Amino acid sequence: MKILAFDGTAKTASAAVAEGERILACYTIDNGLTQSELLLPMAEDMLRGLKLGFSDIELLATSVGPGSFTGVRIGVSLVKGLAFGRDIPCVAVSTIEALAENLRGLRGIIIPCMDARRGQVYSATFISDGKEMKRLCEDRAVSLAELAEELRAYEGQDIYLSGDGYAVARRALENAGIKLCDTPELLILENAASVAKVAKRKYENGEAVSDIQLSPIYLRMPQAERERLEREAAKAKGE
Repeated sequence: MKILAFDGTAKTASAAVAEGERILACYTIDNGLTQSELLLPMAEDMLRGLKLGFSDIELLATSVGPGSFTGVRIGVSLVKGLAFGRDIPCVAVSTIEALAENLRGLRGIIIPCMDARRGQVYSATFISDGKEMKRLCEDRAVSLAELAEELRAYEGQDIYLSGDGYAVARRALENAGIKLCDTPELLILENAASVAKVAKRKYENGEAVSDIQLSPIYLRMPQAERERLEREAAKAKGE
């Protein structure tokens, strides 16, 4: 089964083509351009290099959040467009789970961290034995102070971070006395190869959906919506 996967939920734009467990190509760019300008051309370049076309793809996958609201919508919309009218199954992948997948080969506690601003990260906790990964909690928005307290329960174990919140989370956690291991640089940021691997497992577990059913995951409201509600609440207090 040939899989085309995307990740545009954070600072990088990434696309990958896999055949089963084998990654045939992975293309990642981190240069500040918007994902809407990058993801489709990246996929076209990869397929051209592999002498494949979109008609050869049997499964489409994208990270669906949490992350940048715009980036999440771009990835979901792209997959919906590619699948429309072609009856290609789609798989929605948690960005957090894909970031944990980056570190599957390491032993220890795996903490994906996406910068959610306001002293928070989007995160979840996983444990890996170097081969199998087990999720210990659901994706959530959590304060770095709260995360530090939770990680005290894993004192003595190797703890690895990943994600675009790596630097801010590492600084805060180490200031709180949490000892962390260095994550190899190539494994820190989001990449679509991990999305493809997670998507394959989810497909085999019967978790594929149609393009109509594919939808984003938001752990909190977009900033514009939060600000609107805050203004309305302030106005109501003043009346």
